Amino acid sequence: MQNITVIGAGTMGNGIAHIFAMKNFSVTLVDISETALEKAITTIGKNLDRMVRKEKISEADKAATLGNITTSTNLPEGVSNADLVVEAATENVNLKLKIFKQIDENAPAKAVLASNTSSISITKIAAVTNRPEKVIGMHFFNPVPVMKLVEVINGYGTDKSVTADIMELSKKLGKVPVEIKDYPGFAANRMLMPLLNEAFFTLYEGVAGVAEIDTVMKLGMGHPMGPLQLADFVGLDVCLAILNVLHDGFGNPKYAPCPLLVNMVTAGKLGRKSGEGFYNYKEGGKDLVIATQFV
Repeated sequence: MQNITVIGAGTMGNGIAHIFAMKNFSVTLVDISETALEKAITTIGKNLDRMVRKEKISEADKAATLGNITTSTNLPEGVSNADLVVEAATENVNLKLKIFKQIDENAPAKAVLASNTSSISITKIAAVTNRPEKVIGMHFFNPVPVMKLVEVINGYGTDKSVTADIMELSKKLGKVPVEIKDYPGFAANRMLMPLLNEAFFTLYEGVAGVAEIDTVMKLGMGHPMGPLQLADFVGLDVCLAILNVLHDGFGNPKYAPCPLLVNMVTAGKLGRKSGEGFYNYKEGGKDLVIATQFV
């Protein structure tokens, strides 16, 4: 696998493109928005500049990385020469199924199709293609250039040789892959989301405030980031979407999203990405300022 196509130029997509390009893969970054593509390249450039300042890479390494990336707003053209396609679009099942149909119709027969989904069934995604044996989950974690973990998720029909190839490829990227079975939430989010949801309920029921909840988990449990701050970082809309997948998939009330989370997402308070969640990020600083409604 040398020619990699990444679908989606958002936070995850540009991070995935970044790490492949740094390892000298030929990367095509595809998005329907030219503005999103321009923003992605700017972000990758800034992240590389930070690495240059920290003397982790040279200016020549930066130039080579950027030189390995081309952009396109044309999906059929963007996947036409791919050995591997990594889809990193919004966590919406209907959108992903539509994209995978398009990828399957236009990518070479040899190409492996991977999804960066954090919770949607790989088996369901594979079912809309004519190559379910070549469809797999490749779930990176944010920020992609920093986080080592990759969940490699086998769909019901994923060929073992494809799994072995993706495990090996992940190691070449400097990541630590773990092989996971295709059940709702996979492993990471099946464990994480109930913890975050319980933090939401703890706030919703007035047991403790925002700062207190995060302090308990940081100082009492040794977590580097409190659950409410982490939820803001992940995106409250993403948390809600994953909890809904877990709730629908298992039919267990323990996964039912907290009403506070539902209300916040409905109100557009999505965390860091929208400027406000449990904390206020509009000032742009690193200091955590608790959002007005929780003070």
